[in-house]
Amino acid sequence: MSTEANPSAATTKPGIRTAVAGYGLSGRVFHAPLIAANPAYSLDVISTSDAGRQAEAAGSHPGAKLVDTPDDILALAGDLDLVVLGTPPATHYPLAKAALKAGLDVVVDKPFAVRSAEGRELMDLAARLGRVLTVFQNRRWDGDYLTVKGLVASSALGAVTRFESRFERWAPEVSKAWKADATADEGGGVLFDLGTHLVDQALQLFGPAVVTHAELLARRHGEKTDDDVFVALRHESGVVSHLWMNMLCAQQGPRYRLLGSAGGYTKHGIDPQEPYIVAGGSPLDAEYGVEDKDWAGLLGRDGHLDRLPTERGAYPEFYRILADKINDGGAASQLPLPVDPAGPVEVLKLIEKARELARHNPVNA
Repeated sequence: MSTEANPSAATTKPGIRTAVAGYGLSGRVFHAPLIAANPAYSLDVISTSDAGRQAEAAGSHPGAKLVDTPDDILALAGDLDLVVLGTPPATHYPLAKAALKAGLDVVVDKPFAVRSAEGRELMDLAARLGRVLTVFQNRRWDGDYLTVKGLVASSALGAVTRFESRFERWAPEVSKAWKADATADEGGGVLFDLGTHLVDQALQLFGPAVVTHAELLARRHGEKTDDDVFVALRHESGVVSHLWMNMLCAQQGPRYRLLGSAGGYTKHGIDPQEPYIVAGGSPLDAEYGVEDKDWAGLLGRDGHLDRLPTERGAYPEFYRILADKINDGGAASQLPLPVDPAGPVEVLKLIEKARELARHNPVNA
């Protein structure tokens, strides 16, 4: 789509005609609210076959057409510009491929695909077809991650030597049917889910890495893949990253701990953007993304610690950057993507290596 030269005309343009495939947590809490809050977009279609979710979508987004399946969205491709895939991981590759061939720009939720080769194939296809393709690694805009990113960039900790990052939750029951049934080959397990974010953040902060150790365990009744995971990375920069993901964690460790030659940083708690939307808030609210000051991290060294306020979370930035890209000429534009899919492909490669190492680790027997 092209940018309107006349400001008055720009206010009347319909925006980037968008469909959201899937209305579970991803579509309901992340994509649809962010798209609806951004005037550069028009939320035209939502797909879900669940009657309750259809009713919820109709109430929250009355202007959107409701259809049952992603295939129904593809049948409307001529009336759309962009499709957002918030569907289970095993569907990402075939649906993204079909959407690109139908002439649509595509946002794929994480994980980008189940296999790195599939992600690379999608990148090559988008390049050949001249379509925009990006991946919703939204936790690059968590407030605590933005705080850590600023600390690293400013060398406030000196030379960082160790990075620890956790997503730990108390969820003793596997709550979603597709998650209960999904194997690793289908994108199941916490390594594909929360781990995709942790690995991505580590690579963004400290650059390329190799997996040096991996533990993948299934603790909960009915868990087919993994729900208790530890992965160690060694970055080319020399930093060592230790990443934990656990869905059966009764006492949670710090979200982040960084150690450097001049000091450290420890942060507990979780970014507030998701729970804020779940509770009925809007990305347009002044309170959106603002963390309670009591959750501020500790910066310095033992005996000399200061509270460091957490930066405001900014998930809307993903769709702002994407709109700029599409409206500037799409794939032909020199503007950046919100997430270059090459990064998520590297994440998938490390996940594949972690699974390979875990098969030979007696801890996982």
